[in-house]
Amino acid sequence: MSNGNTGPTSRGRQAETWACTKSTSGSGRDNAGCDHRHPPVRCMWACPPPALPPGTFLNTATWQHSGLTEQLDLQQFALRQRKAKRRSRSEVHLLRWPKSPWHRKRRLAGASGRGESRLGWGQGSHPDQTPELPGSQKQQKQLLIHRALTRDPVDVESLREAAFSQGGLLTDEIRRKVWPKLLSVNVYSLPPKPGREVRQNHKDYNQVVLDVRRSVRRFPPGMPEEQRRVLQEQLIDVILQVLREHPELHYYQGYHDIAVTLLLVAGERMAVALLEKLSLLHLRDFMDPTMDSTKHILNYLMPILQRESPRLHDFMRRSEVGTIFALSWLITWYSHVLADMHHILRLYDFFLASHPLMAVYFAAAIVLYREEEILACECDMASVHQLLSRLPQDLPYEALVVQAQRLFRCLPHTALAREAALQRHKSISISSFSEFQQATLCQRPDAILRQQQQQQQQLQHSLASRVMEAGDEILLPAERSRLVKAAVWGITASLGAAALAVTQTALEWGPEFLLQLF
Repeated sequence: MSNGNTGPTSRGRQAETWACTKSTSGSGRDNAGCDHRHPPVRCMWACPPPALPPGTFLNTATWQHSGLTEQLDLQQFALRQRKAKRRSRSEVHLLRWPKSPWHRKRRLAGASGRGESRLGWGQGSHPDQTPELPGSQKQQKQLLIHRALTRDPVDVESLREAAFSQGGLLTDEIRRKVWPKLLSVNVYSLPPKPGREVRQNHKDYNQVVLDVRRSVRRFPPGMPEEQRRVLQEQLIDVILQVLREHPELHYYQGYHDIAVTLLLVAGERMAVALLEKLSLLHLRDFMDPTMDSTKHILNYLMPILQRESPRLHDFMRRSEVGTIFALSWLITWYSHVLADMHHILRLYDFFLASHPLMAVYFAAAIVLYREEEILACECDMASVHQLLSRLPQDLPYEALVVQAQRLFRCLPHTALAREAALQRHKSISISSFSEFQQATLCQRPDAILRQQQQQQQQLQHSLASRVMEAGDEILLPAERSRLVKAAVWGITASLGAAALAVTQTALEWGPEFLLQLF
C-alpha cells in the first residue's frame, strides 16, 4: 500500500487521505477500490473503521462506526495506538470512542447551543439509570471527603460538591459524617433521646401515629416486624420531639417520609437534630398553618417550564393541570413516590447540599425529560394529571441532577420571582438560606469538637473534686465517711450510665449494621 496521491507527511502526523493501490494479484481488491488493510486514518473510499472495544482511543481522523467487511488486526492496531499516545498532544488529538448512543447524543447536544439544556433528552434517548463509579474514582472521592471533613474549618464547599457529583455521598457511613456538616449540626452536642412525655397532650399525636403506621413500605424489605415496630415508635418520638420544641411548626402529611429517611441513616438522636434543622430551613414554608407558602413554592415551576419549553408550557396551561401533581414530590423530597432507597438517598444528598428551591428545579427537570410523553397525551386535566402524578421508577437520576443544577444556574429564582410576581410573598426558607449557608463555613472538624468535649468534661470533674475537697475539710469524721460512700456510689452510677449511653450511641450510629443481621 502507498499513499500516492497525498502530500508529504511527517513522522508525527498521519496523512489525511489514503489512496489504495493494491493490484488485483494481491489479496485485496484492485485500485478501483479499497482492501480495508490500510492504517486507521481517513480513506478516500470512505471505509468504515474496525470494530473496537469500548474505551479505545482513536485520533480525530476516525470515521463514524458503520460496520466493516474485513477487520484490522487488533494487535497491530493496539501497537499503533500506543505509539500515537506517546506522541505530543499537539500533534495527535485523542478522544474516547463513544460507549453508547446516549453518550454520543449528549456530546452532540452539548455542541449545539440550546440543545445543551436538554441533555439530549427526547424520543429515542435513554441514559444509564444509575451509573456506578469505578472503584478508583470511588476511593478518590472518599479521600476528598475525608480531607474536607478534617480541615479546620471544615471545607463545606467541597462536601457540597461531593454531594452534587455522580453517586452522591456513596455510603450511609459517609452520610452520617457529612449530613451534619451540611446542616451545621454538632454531633457532640446532640439533643437527648426523646422520652415518652413528648406524646402527652400533643395536638398532632393522633395524625402522626396514623401516618407512621401506614409507612410500612418505607422500611427495608425483609426487616423483622419487631424491629420495624421499634423503629416506628422511635419515628413517632422523633417527629413529636421536634414539633414540641418548636410550637410554630405545624405537622403536614408527608413530613414523616423525610423523618424516616433520616432515622434509618443516622439513628434516633441524630435524626432529631437533622430534622429540626431541616424544619427550620428547607421545609419551613411547608410547615405554616396554611398552604399559602407551599403554593408559593409550587408557583416557581411553571415559569421555569415557560423559559425552557414554551410549547410544553402552553400545552400544560391549556390542559389546566396546574402544579398540584408535584406537591408530594416537594413536601417529601420525592421519598413518598420513589420505591428504591438508593435513589431516595441520592436525592437527599443533593437536596441537603442545595438551595431550598432545588426540589422545584428538579421537578422541572423531570417534566422536561417527559416532554414528548406529555405532548402525546390528551390535552385535558385528567389525562395530564394522571400521567404526571405517576413518577417512573427508571428515571435517569444523575442526568436529572445535572439538569436541575443547570436550570438553577441559568434561571435564578430571583429573576423568576420578578417575572411571575412571586416576590410579594415572603418565603422564610429562601430569605434565611444565605445566612445559614455562611454559618456552615465556620464549623470545626469532629476531632477538635471531641477534644473540646473531653476538656470540658475534665474541667467539670476537676471543679467537682475541688468542691468535695473544700467541703471535706470542715466535716466531722462520721460525716466525712458518709460523704465518701455517697461519692463512691455516685461515681459508680455515673460510670454505668456512661457505658449505657456509649452503647446506645453506637447502636444509633450503626443502623445499617443492624439491618445486615436480618
